[in-house]
Amino acid sequence: MQAGAEQALWAQAFDTPEGARLVMGTFAGKPLLLNFWATWCPPCVDELPMLNAFYRENKANGWQVVGLAIDQPSSVRKFLARLPLDFPVGLAGLGGSELGRSLGNLTGGLPFTVVFSAEGHVLHRKMGQVTMEDLQKWAAMR
Repeated sequence: MQAGAEQALWAQAFDTPEGARLVMGTFAGKPLLLNFWATWCPPCVDELPMLNAFYRENKANGWQVVGLAIDQPSSVRKFLARLPLDFPVGLAGLGGSELGRSLGNLTGGLPFTVVFSAEGHVLHRKMGQVTMEDLQKWAAMR
């Protein structure tokens, strides 16, 4: 992971598919599961309903989930019209790949998930599709 990557993340802001701004700093202070995904990535698409369920089940315990789409905005909008998600999605584009790399995704592959503590530090990174076991382990970490 690059030096300063955690601090850089909290300073980022992304457009949302709805045209609002997703300011990462607003998520500081609570544990966060940050998922990098794309509509053209089958394992990404497969894990999104599981991440959505994790968010619904754990938000009362302070957990937050943010999805950063490394994709074309029009593709993300079409996808979310078919499969709406309860957690916020940011349109990260190609800059999202650089952000993922800075957080430890050296290959640039997707999906890539980073779990942050309430203090804003990386607790865990997962290259590839998350499993129910991963989510259960992470939920217990706070």
